[in-house]
Formats: sequence, structure tokens, C-alpha cells
Amino acid sequence: MVSGQIKPNTVYEDKDVLAFKDINPQAPLHVLVIPKRHIATLNDLADGDADLIGKLMKAAVRIAGESGLAKSGYRTVMNCNADAGQSVFHIHMHVLGGRNMHWPPG
Repeated sequence: MVSGQIKPNTVYEDKDVLAFKDINPQAPLHVLVIPKRHIATLNDLADGDADLIGKLMKAAVRIAGESGLAKSGYRTVMNCNADAGQSVFHIHMHVLGGRNMHWPPG
């Protein structure tokens, strides 16, 4: 998607981050926020990647706000490796909202 070979339904983009609607949404709002630089899992983050992770979070906040969910609430999720549910090995943050979220998540 970052390379442009697959055209996502983009909701936000800057020089470091791409955010697009999930093709299999689990909530009325389900957006994936990814870094444009490839990082396979959270375990592969380098010491200098803190700013990049912060940019993913700031993009999630912006998307939730633009979707009218900042006040009512939304969830952000990042999975690491197969047992946690990671099926695409490029780190990504799920931004979910627009319905009541339950705990524990699953």
C-alpha cells in the first residue's frame, strides 16, 4: 500500500504515516494506521522509533476526532506476532470506534 501497488481507501497521510479503512471492518470506524517505513513487528522497533510511534498515535487521535468519536470514545490496538493476532507483518495500529467496546477484547 505504501508503494502504491494496492490502492487503499486513505483517510490520512503525511510523510511518515499512512492511514486507511480496513477491508474487513470490525466496527463502524476501523482504520489501520501504519508507518511508511517497514517494521515487521513491535519487537523490531529501534531506539530511535519513539517519535514514529508517537506519530501513529497522533494520527489515531486525529482520525477519531474527525470521525466525531473523540468524546464518546475509541480504541487503539497493536498486535505483536501470531499468537496476539498479527497477520500482516508490517506494524499497524487499529483505530476502532462507533460502537460499544467490550473488555476483555478477546
